Amino acid sequence: MEPFTNKHLPRGVMIIYEDKDLLVVNKPAGLLTMGTDKEKVHTLYYSLTDYVRKGSAKSRNRIFIVHRLDREVSGVVLFAKTEAAKYYLQDQWDATEKTYLAVVHGELEQKEGTITSYLTENSALVVHATRDTRNGKLSQTAYKVLRETRLYSLLEIRLLTGRKHQIRVHLADEGHPIVGDKKYGKADRDQKRMALHAVSISFTHPHNGRPMTFESKAPVHFNHLLGGAGGEERIK
Repeated sequence: MEPFTNKHLPRGVMIIYEDKDLLVVNKPAGLLTMGTDKEKVHTLYYSLTDYVRKGSAKSRNRIFIVHRLDREVSGVVLFAKTEAAKYYLQDQWDATEKTYLAVVHGELEQKEGTITSYLTENSALVVHATRDTRNGKLSQTAYKVLRETRLYSLLEIRLLTGRKHQIRVHLADEGHPIVGDKKYGKADRDQKRMALHAVSISFTHPHNGRPMTFESKAPVHFNHLLGGAGGEERIK
């Protein structure tokens, strides 16, 4: 199904799939998935709630957050339209396949592998690796190099665990931070967005048990970094 837009959705948000149980959307970079203490309105959750209510404040329709992407990350996000669907999807989350594309600095010596460490978060809300296995959470990120240039590498990434900022911290710890990651990477003043994109998600449908897979095209920005001619495509 081709993505479509709606007047109740902000610019850049596209619906990939919708039924009575699910809402799968493509989130643009720069938009929060859900609200914070400082920002509650300009979020994907708020906009999608308005969408399912068709702008009516009296409507009881709502959506439920299953997972989220960092503000700077673009790509596929899955929401539930019923509480039962939410709990089902979250209970099955370990079996849900989540694939990302990232453009990182440099060329990786090992072209395929799994990064493993224990991650924890400090009082400044910065995630980092720790040797203290009692306080850190086991985190595993599988990666494969798809393309290389003199400056950058394009990686396909599979999350084997789902910790906060996991991909960003793991790649930075390997010496190959994500391009444009101002928190864990280099001071890329010329890069206006972070080159991390949730490209696909696969799970079983909460109502009928059918396998479902949804994909989002790689941003044009990725091809520009890699010296391509542009055009939205899934880079292989």
